[in-house]
Amino acid sequence: MTQIDHLGYLTDDAVRLYPDRPALRQGDAVITYSQLDERADRVAGWLAGHGVRHGTRVALLWSNDIGYVEALLGVMRAGAVAVPLNVRQNDETLEYVLSNSGSSGILAGPDAVDRARELSAHTPSCRFVAEPDEPQQAAPLARLASHDPDAPAMQPYTSGSTGRPKGVPLTHRGQIWCADIVRKCYLFDETDVALLAAPLFHKNAAMTLKSMLLAGGCCVVLPGFDPVAVIQSIDRYRVTYLSGVPAMYRMLLSQAAELANCDVSSVRFASAGSAPVTVDLLEEFQRVFGAPITEGYGLTEGGPDVLLTPRWGISKLGSLGLPLPGCEVQLRASDGVTEVPVGEVGELWVRNPGVTPGYHNLPGVTAERIRDGWLATRDLMRRDADGYHYFMGRSDDLINVAGENVYPKEVEQLLLRHAAVRDVAVLGASDPVKGAIPVAFVVLTEPGAATADELTEFFHSIGPHYAYPRVIEFIDEMPLAGTGKPDRARLQARASALVTA
Repeated sequence: MTQIDHLGYLTDDAVRLYPDRPALRQGDAVITYSQLDERADRVAGWLAGHGVRHGTRVALLWSNDIGYVEALLGVMRAGAVAVPLNVRQNDETLEYVLSNSGSSGILAGPDAVDRARELSAHTPSCRFVAEPDEPQQAAPLARLASHDPDAPAMQPYTSGSTGRPKGVPLTHRGQIWCADIVRKCYLFDETDVALLAAPLFHKNAAMTLKSMLLAGGCCVVLPGFDPVAVIQSIDRYRVTYLSGVPAMYRMLLSQAAELANCDVSSVRFASAGSAPVTVDLLEEFQRVFGAPITEGYGLTEGGPDVLLTPRWGISKLGSLGLPLPGCEVQLRASDGVTEVPVGEVGELWVRNPGVTPGYHNLPGVTAERIRDGWLATRDLMRRDADGYHYFMGRSDDLINVAGENVYPKEVEQLLLRHAAVRDVAVLGASDPVKGAIPVAFVVLTEPGAATADELTEFFHSIGPHYAYPRVIEFIDEMPLAGTGKPDRARLQARASALVTA
């Protein structure tokens, strides 16, 4: 690979080596690497003609579409900083993000032009809104003569689950490092075809996109996750790699009729995060797709990728894997300094080239969360003697039951050992006697496969008495947030209601 230190040009090697190979596919549309290169340059040229310069923030309001990729690369090629917007957020939140970032304009997708204009009208910094094909009428911008690889390339915003979204500047050097390391760890090459059904503005799909384009592979873009459409796309495009959350893979496996009609043997492996992968899911996916699922971990400001399970080698059930090469990790006690021994739970701290240099316009939060390049993730983990890490929950999710620390993920993993439990989420709810108690939401393998008393008895037989869920509610399916993760905010509200009822 040649030296690439500007994220807007991460396709340089592929353009040189495989100019006529497909970079992007969507339906019947095919964009080759040479076409993608020219179209991104035209976006950059249009932006330059509208006064966009080095460091200017430009927002992207797109649902999943190959045009988003052209816009993303074009913004960075203009020397600007891309601000991907979560189209599922409400207008008030998006207006805040636009104002906070100081975005000079919005590049809008086919179904978002009217909304972009409305948002722009309420954001003083926004000077323009570009319709999807408008930039393609401009002359291509010549390659930037110089740039700073440590300058910001992108500024995504965190979900804001614990307050207003925070801007997270990510540098060219850091994102190229992460994309290259993921490419190497997963051995992506020009023969790979990745399916992108998760939102492109989210770190999961975004890093798959970057790694695949750097490798010269092809990305198939779907408008969203639909299990039937995913299975049909695997067959049609000969997809080799899938990325998602366990709930998505369970939905794929539930489509027996479609799986019988389609050839999914092209899949080489899949990756999962955000929730535990159970033994039955691993075994069934291997049986149906003939491929393994690997687990990993990352966060927007942390690389984004931090831990990966090796594609080949030791794989440990429930583990998120090992630190990426070049990524330092520590598990620290509550003082934020002392490292905890092997086997004990501590907060994960991360240092690597991809860690954000600081939160946008939030010096206090930056000083609290980032020290000497180390990022405090607020995620609790333990590691074993081999260096494999296990997620135990967010520090905010820790349940203190009468002085005993209960980690939601640990309770979930114990309940998942029961043969009748297909999926589970555990949250804490306030209790006047214990301070807080665990509440479990359980999806059974089939209705009536177990009772709450049976699960409680099972938990007592294998887990600590103080950690057992005092309330168990059976649900048909786990509610999911926009990114495909369990909707913990919705479940938290329900848990509190159950305890206070």
